[in-house]
Amino acid sequence: MRTLGTLRLATRGSALARRQASLVKGALEERRYEVDLVTVETTGDQIRDELIHRLGKTGAFVRELDERVLAGELDGAVHSLKDMPTEQPAELVTAAVPERGRPGDALVTPDGKTLEELPDGAVVGTSSLRRRAQLLARRPDLEVQPLRGNVDTRLEKLLAPALQEEHQERTEADKERKGNVGREAQRASERASGDEPRASEDFEPVFERSVDDWFDDLSELEKQALGREVDVEFDAIVLAEAGLERSGLSHHVEYQRLPATEFVPAPGQGALAVTAVDGETAREIQRTIDHPRSRVETTVERTILAELGGGCIAPIGIYAVLQGEYVHATVQVYDRDGEESVTANRDLPVETHAKAAREFAADLRDRGADELIEAARREADADDEAPDTADEMKGK
Repeated sequence: MRTLGTLRLATRGSALARRQASLVKGALEERRYEVDLVTVETTGDQIRDELIHRLGKTGAFVRELDERVLAGELDGAVHSLKDMPTEQPAELVTAAVPERGRPGDALVTPDGKTLEELPDGAVVGTSSLRRRAQLLARRPDLEVQPLRGNVDTRLEKLLAPALQEEHQERTEADKERKGNVGREAQRASERASGDEPRASEDFEPVFERSVDDWFDDLSELEKQALGREVDVEFDAIVLAEAGLERSGLSHHVEYQRLPATEFVPAPGQGALAVTAVDGETAREIQRTIDHPRSRVETTVERTILAELGGGCIAPIGIYAVLQGEYVHATVQVYDRDGEESVTANRDLPVETHAKAAREFAADLRDRGADELIEAARREADADDEAPDTADEMKGK
């Protein structure tokens, strides 16, 4: 079949990023384009010990991809929309927002517990300031610990302690089972020789299956978790449900959806974006795979974020849903500990959704969102200026 041409698209190299880029690739190929995906390593991929809210201030997951596009080396770049800065170079446009995936967050636990069922003082992992504030607003008793890494890495850190404990128990049970077999053989030998066998207690195995059989039935994720060293034992972690699904790992773990009305997602969460230089190629990509509903909803979310100016430094949740002639927008702005907040929702006319979003953001600023964001900015600056503990140790 004759194709319309070849598009070369940049993507990050993580498994999730490549899966997401493949979704875009498949959508374009269904419409008779040929697509080559080109992996580009970003600053965010190289610096693995920084938290996302610190990396995000410089567009660490985005900039290098778009630079290749602006240089004319590639036709476009595929991003997670929530990672993109709200400000872009003038010559670069968001050519397409394909149909959005699930926008909300998921609470993942080793045993399927809900947020309410977690014990007092439970340790919950997240790399997001927003998720931390929302969790503490709902459960101030929780201990929220930083957690970074690809989706599979985070899940492995969660699953590792319980799997390692079970492996140890099964190993010890196998040793006891083998010892009992040896004792039974000894008693049989004594009976055969006419000696009176020594009395013994009946052995009841703790596990029906051997540790090797148990191991063979583990998923690849669980096998990787079994060998992982962890510093923190998490009772739960929170991450984007779309990332969990797109990684292909959702059916390997127990998770609960957190309601988007209470745990308002990050602006653009669940959505992908294709950036390109403003021109005919960008227009072709838009005509081919842009999803109008997702475009409107994420435009509202990102417009409000841009007007508030919080970026990745403040705990901000913004979620918009197109409902007939209106876009229902919900916004939460928190302090870092979830103790103070400015929350509101509003129906914005779809015909003037961008303008109405800016007006909504202005009202939120007047209601105190500005103060919370400015306090978060001061805390972020203090974090940047604080000496790194590891560097201090090296200097001693």
